[in-house]
Amino acid sequence: MTRIRYNESFSGRFYLNLLVSGAAGFIGSHLCDRLLAEGHSVLGLDNLLTGSRDNIAHLERHSRFEFRRQDVSKSFDASGDFDGVLHLASPASPKDYLGLPVETLEVSSCGTRNMLEVARRCNARFLLTSTSEAYGDPAEHPQSESYWGNVNPVGLRSCYDEGKRFAEALTMAYHRTFGLRTSIARIFNTYGPRMKLKDGRVVPTFLDQALRRQPVTVFGDGTQTRSFCYVSDMVEGLYRLFLSEERYPINLGNPVEMSIREFAEYICRLTGVPFKAEYKPLPADDPKKRRPNISKARKSLGWEPHVSLEDGLRKTIEYFRPRMTFI
Repeated sequence: MTRIRYNESFSGRFYLNLLVSGAAGFIGSHLCDRLLAEGHSVLGLDNLLTGSRDNIAHLERHSRFEFRRQDVSKSFDASGDFDGVLHLASPASPKDYLGLPVETLEVSSCGTRNMLEVARRCNARFLLTSTSEAYGDPAEHPQSESYWGNVNPVGLRSCYDEGKRFAEALTMAYHRTFGLRTSIARIFNTYGPRMKLKDGRVVPTFLDQALRRQPVTVFGDGTQTRSFCYVSDMVEGLYRLFLSEERYPINLGNPVEMSIREFAEYICRLTGVPFKAEYKPLPADDPKKRRPNISKARKSLGWEPHVSLEDGLRKTIEYFRPRMTFI
């Protein structure tokens, strides 16, 4: 792969050599698309535990993209000269991280350390994708970055919640100790093409059930709330954050909030099927409220989401429909 150095400028723009973990994941693959579209070169790493080669198949012949199957929790050779290191690797859906708790903790701890070491060696920028789950089941609503959270450190979800909190702490330790240029994104619910239908998250689950004309599964009484950000908006926020001088955590998500029951009804209307719900007990430590305060992102990054829920869901449905196998 041709490497373009950071200090080389074409038409007044800078082009970077970037290392991206989780490159074959849902958000990771979209971010790779954006980085390449901006003219940068990308070495993408993924162990394909929850990611898919299908998500990056269209990049296989791209002259500035290289893929390497690699578990970043293990020692690996990253002898290239990188201007930026973006760490997105991690199981992200409850189904995945509850089934892979040790691997989830390892990628947040050892994986984050390994990626930070690459950034330190190269004196590169470093971006960590953290999560709104760092706030746990919040007592503050909406959640702002100054809120420390309400997390069960030994609960079923702690492998993800506490893993990401540790990753944030480690990232800040490298910033303070070594002067590393770090950024931390706390990502709220994101959806769009390349999500897995069976990953257990609410958007693909509801769409899968609605398109099959099955009852949608609502946990609890459906009054718990979420907000949903389309993936292109999220990628825009991540890209701006990566290039910014903001070193402390920043929320990225859509502040438009709705209850899970309202969302289920909306999905059914959009797919043209009658609403019918199957209610099940609320999972342990499931947050009752989830809505980002994005004042900091607006001020620091000039960012806010623009894709409407209807437009985003229609694009997601267009992606899912031909990939479904109806029985």
